[in-house]
Amino acid sequence: MEKTTYDAIVVGSGPNGLSAAIALQQKGLSVLLVEGKDTIGGGLRSAALTLPGYTHDVCSAVHPLAAASPFLSTLPLHEYGLEYIQPTVAAAHPFDDGSAAALYPSLTETASSLGVDERSYTKLIQPVVDDWPLIADDMLGPLGIPKYPLKFARFGLHAMQPATMLAGRFASEAAKGLWAGMAAHALQPLSNVASAAIGLVLMANAHRKGWVIPKGGSQAIANAMASYFTALGGVIQTGFYVKSLKDLPSSKAVLLDVTPQQLLSIAGHTLSSIYSWQLKRYRYGMGVFKMDWALDGPVPFRAEVCRAAGTIHIGNTLREIAASEAETWKGRHSEKPFVLLAQQSLFDRTRAPEGKHTVWAYCHVPNGSAVDMTERIEQQIERFAPGFRDRILARHTMNTAALQEHNPNYIGGDINGGAIDITQLFTRPVLRSSPYRTSARGVYICSSSTPPGGGVHGMCGFHAAKRALQDVFYMK
Repeated sequence: MEKTTYDAIVVGSGPNGLSAAIALQQKGLSVLLVEGKDTIGGGLRSAALTLPGYTHDVCSAVHPLAAASPFLSTLPLHEYGLEYIQPTVAAAHPFDDGSAAALYPSLTETASSLGVDERSYTKLIQPVVDDWPLIADDMLGPLGIPKYPLKFARFGLHAMQPATMLAGRFASEAAKGLWAGMAAHALQPLSNVASAAIGLVLMANAHRKGWVIPKGGSQAIANAMASYFTALGGVIQTGFYVKSLKDLPSSKAVLLDVTPQQLLSIAGHTLSSIYSWQLKRYRYGMGVFKMDWALDGPVPFRAEVCRAAGTIHIGNTLREIAASEAETWKGRHSEKPFVLLAQQSLFDRTRAPEGKHTVWAYCHVPNGSAVDMTERIEQQIERFAPGFRDRILARHTMNTAALQEHNPNYIGGDINGGAIDITQLFTRPVLRSSPYRTSARGVYICSSSTPPGGGVHGMCGFHAAKRALQDVFYMK
């Protein structure tokens, strides 16, 4: 094999690009990581979006899968400045009557708080909590024969159901609403097959490792990963926007942390016509409209438990959330959108000046939407926290175009790298023996457009690196 400048080059420094680069560098290869922006991180960037002294997470904020990731959990990131903070309550879900359901770190406490649904909740979630260490690798990887088929099948029996169907296990509106907020993270109608999967994973991991917040902002995860990578001997180059594979130095393998649309643009000239045709058929999912606020005090939620939670799911009942998500999926804008809200500064005092606070939120919108959802989002928050608007010092908004400008992987505002409905759950980005291997020799895709999809877990990058190591470098 001819001599090359690097053994491998990774394009894109989101959590998957960083994971791929680390996994390759750990094997003693020479690896270059390139990033088009001036700062690394992809969806892990933080910035002063509103006022000086207020640190906001530009995209991802709370990380249920970061601490539970089979790959990230093996890295010594704490030695490189990463500190996770565990909110008192993982997530809370307020209702119009002033009450709220809550997801506590303790499974027992969560189940007990659901009253009539205590036994149903325990019966549903306890097996996932117990089995997670055994099924996580298969859950967060490509389709294959699971190591523990019976335990994996037990999870799949519930995960493959529509979230609305699984909600039938609960008797109370509180438990149904709490469940709906979890399932709505899937960015698809709750009536879709397999829409229950993400809700089960999120709930179970709240009871295992928690829904952690990185001290100082999500950028801290990216910075720690980058520091570890360079400590291993890796090289990072920022401000290097790759338009074509021809822009890159020579290497034996290239791993692209991009979605199918960008893969076609960057490497289309090397791909087979059949593979390119398949990529063009790839579907992107719903987008998001993102907001950040600087406040002169905490969000005044009526329900006390909401004032102790890192994440708040705003959408009221199962029926209301399901209707909102279905409407958005059909290309319409909900008048009462489901809002995901995070209040990191309650637990991380580095985020805002003394006595002040930051708040992060988004709602789902049709892909490519240009509609300003500010009024509707703030009305939804005010609905459960009267007086919220009186505490706003400054706000910052990002529509789908702004999100895509910030991170080119967010096509049309889709933060999951493509729809994760049943037709693309196992065939991301195309149906192949390895989803990470493209039709071009030595070229791989390692983004959230591959299994297991979106989230800060790094497993897409890890599995792509593993594939490249076997194909190109003959390493396990």
